[in-house]
Amino acid sequence: MQEFQQTIINPVSFSGKGLHTGIEVEMTFCPAEANHGIKFQRIDLEGMPIIPALADYVSDTSRSTSLSANGATVSTVEHALGALSALGIDNVLIKINGIEVPILDGSAKFYVEKLRHNIEVQAEKRVYLELKEKIAVADETKKAKITIYPAKKFSAAVHIDFGSKVLGHQYADVHSADDIAEEIASSRTFVFFHELELLRKNNLIKGGDVDNAIVVVEDEVKAEDIARIADIFNKPQVERMSSGYLNNIELRFDNEPARHKLLDLMGDLALVGMPIKGNVVAYRPGHQTNTSLAKELRKLIKKIDEQAPAYDPNATPLFDINQIKKLLPHRPPFLLVDKIMSMDAESIIGVKNVSMNEPFFVGHFPDEPVMPGVLIVEAMAQCGGVLALNSVPDPENYSTYFLKIDSVKFKRKVVPGDTLIFKLSLLEPIRRGLVHMKAQAFVGNTITTESDLLAQIVKNKG
Repeated sequence: MQEFQQTIINPVSFSGKGLHTGIEVEMTFCPAEANHGIKFQRIDLEGMPIIPALADYVSDTSRSTSLSANGATVSTVEHALGALSALGIDNVLIKINGIEVPILDGSAKFYVEKLRHNIEVQAEKRVYLELKEKIAVADETKKAKITIYPAKKFSAAVHIDFGSKVLGHQYADVHSADDIAEEIASSRTFVFFHELELLRKNNLIKGGDVDNAIVVVEDEVKAEDIARIADIFNKPQVERMSSGYLNNIELRFDNEPARHKLLDLMGDLALVGMPIKGNVVAYRPGHQTNTSLAKELRKLIKKIDEQAPAYDPNATPLFDINQIKKLLPHRPPFLLVDKIMSMDAESIIGVKNVSMNEPFFVGHFPDEPVMPGVLIVEAMAQCGGVLALNSVPDPENYSTYFLKIDSVKFKRKVVPGDTLIFKLSLLEPIRRGLVHMKAQAFVGNTITTESDLLAQIVKNKG
């Protein structure tokens, strides 16, 4: 499996109609830095709002997957995301001047063809979601069920059964990213003939035609009905063929509908926000069930992210208090980190033992001593400062200064006798002295405080 994150080298553009809106749109995939993830940007709206491609922002799954954030929406994202998943592209900004991603030929074929030779490997390692136990979601009304099992790599299998004489029972599976790109990406969307007029009456498939969708004709259809559909699609040559499909369309695979359902599944699971090690088994999957699984996996990521780092009080620290004093300019009573237990290029673990002798307990509060939240944030920042200053050759000549504190949450009081364990991780590589970190503080296995911190490394005067 690919060890490092990937983006694209040069921007790549696509244009075409949205499947449901019928509106012509232009969309450009742009390179993005490591840990950026996949994000859409509505460049036609004021402020050009960003919409992260994460399951947290799913707003509709009726006939496609839509995302909404920051007052903006982008819809029918699944094929584009499926292509990125197939190619192992982790970081890209997708600029789009309309609400709906172009349908192109109804598959991810053109995305894969134009992006696959434009990939750049980045320096930062890729992080995988590794499951410890199975997770299942179901939609009883649609008789749909998806289960993902722990595995050492990703694989997926889809079984569809719509009670259709034309489609019958179909099955498709993949065992690698190459399988997705070669065998799944070119599979086109499909629709049943009897659904077409209802969809148009509901203001959908305005951009649909027989060139970008497989139309399945289940029963005998009168000539006037076909003529009416031909008029809707402005296709005078539409006719029903004995194969059970309109216009004698040639299937790219015998099980193309099942393969397309697998493409949709891959696109929707890209909303997890990181590649998965697991075996997915799906029966009659659809966007609602797919994104339900993605949301459950997002919850798992957040739960894992909130797990306290292992702390052994008997272990020899990487830096004791005297070594910390050589790195940080802070001194008592404002030196709030007692020891550093571990550190690498991207993260650090530190400890603060909170005693009743802390000077702030004199006034905060005399009868109910509680460590001030602002000092917990300061303590996390000092721990992160050790990580930041360790990136320069002469740390004693530098200091770190706050530029921004975002998304601070206090989840538990910190009181005398607690041992605070700090975990800080870089959200992006340190550039031009800017250090952007995710900071967490734990007491035991419980998270007490979390925040995103932005600081700058500055050389001391004199």
